[in-house]
Amino acid sequence: SRRTLLTGAGLTGVGAVGALGASAAAAAPPPAVRPAEVPIPGKASMIGVPYTQRDTVRIGLIGLGARGGSMAAGWAAVPGASVDAVCDIRADRATRTADALEQEGSPRPREFGGADTSFQEMLDEVELDLVYIATPWEFHYAQGKAALEAGANAVVELPVACEVDELWDLVATSEKTGRHLSLSENTCYGRNELAMMRAAHAGLFGDVTNGHGAYLHDLRPLLFDENYYTDHWRRTWHTTHNRSFYAMHGLGPIANAMDINRGDRITTIRATATAPRALADYRERFMPADHPSWEDTYIKGDLVTCLHETELGRVIRTEHDVSSPRPYSRINSLAGTRGAFEDYVPVGESGARIYTEPDHGDDVWRPFDSYREEFDHWLWRTVGEEAEENGGHGGIDYLMQWRFVQCIRLGLVPDIDVYDSATWCAPVPLSEESINQGGAVLEMPDFTRGRWAEVRQGMDSREKEMP
Repeated sequence: SRRTLLTGAGLTGVGAVGALGASAAAAAPPPAVRPAEVPIPGKASMIGVPYTQRDTVRIGLIGLGARGGSMAAGWAAVPGASVDAVCDIRADRATRTADALEQEGSPRPREFGGADTSFQEMLDEVELDLVYIATPWEFHYAQGKAALEAGANAVVELPVACEVDELWDLVATSEKTGRHLSLSENTCYGRNELAMMRAAHAGLFGDVTNGHGAYLHDLRPLLFDENYYTDHWRRTWHTTHNRSFYAMHGLGPIANAMDINRGDRITTIRATATAPRALADYRERFMPADHPSWEDTYIKGDLVTCLHETELGRVIRTEHDVSSPRPYSRINSLAGTRGAFEDYVPVGESGARIYTEPDHGDDVWRPFDSYREEFDHWLWRTVGEEAEENGGHGGIDYLMQWRFVQCIRLGLVPDIDVYDSATWCAPVPLSEESINQGGAVLEMPDFTRGRWAEVRQGMDSREKEMP
């Protein structure tokens, strides 16, 4: 089971690298401030490299649980996309997804499942342009790498890999194969996030000095639901690692606004964690005596906070808390020499507020609504209504899917490349190393190998029509 895999018994196959790496780290912690990892060379940088153009994007899906299954219809609904293959270790999920797509009017995809090697069988037998991976975290690295080596581009759910050496290897594999691997970071396609980014790029906040993002989501009912996360794999991570599991959820949008890897780079990370009390408290109050969670010992702090510095002297703070009773928030705030933006507040219809000079004064926040209209990203102006009809999380899932397909159909450079993906995911393992060393400052790897200073396009893209 995945639980056995993560706790150390039967370490074989896909999950072994991360678990063994964690054990080694615990036995011999690295120095407080260490040099960046030695880069693993690929062939050529993927910076600025467009997708190989395809008129129809042939898509394969790996992992059809709660997340992957819910995304299948969105992929099939994007113009010019064809879901040609579906795969899950549980064959009935592949059949269920294929049935649903066929009932919705799509051609029936090929089904693969029943074994932990079924994904490789799919990659070997079906020619695909894009592989979407939504399996438990410990499998992302091996499956993402296999997709690249099979000649497909990959879009991988969070995180793309769980250890720094795995991130470097994905960068090298992308470079070697000439195929793109991208983090499936839907928060970067949020309407407020994109408008905040465009306002920052337009100079509305002056010289941006700091940002704050988060993933604050009370997942306790789902973590203890034995039918939601199969084999309670996600709760098990709380018993094996004390790290910021979803650092990229808050980091990605702030990094986009600051042009990280496109003129600036994150140089350091420092992390802290509170005591791990909330899950045990919830179990004490609501779980029956025979619930499997009573075998757990939780070590992941309820709130993990990461503090980053950048080459240009900016500061980024991210938070992760899925264990405590609190309203959902990604915080999503940005500040500079001439103003500030804050999201997830009860001000205005957009739920965001702004304060900028010379427009505002008297220490009074103003609704962001009119500014969002001015800085609204073209994706929301043109695809927003379609996204809200077809995608989850308020439309950001479908908007992300639509954009990935569009980039391939037009032969464009992806919004989120492998260097962004590795940078945003590196705080996952590095936060644990920092916490284990009492909040030590660690160096962040430069996955671009020095090309971070090049100013280039990212999420703030030019409008293009879908073919």
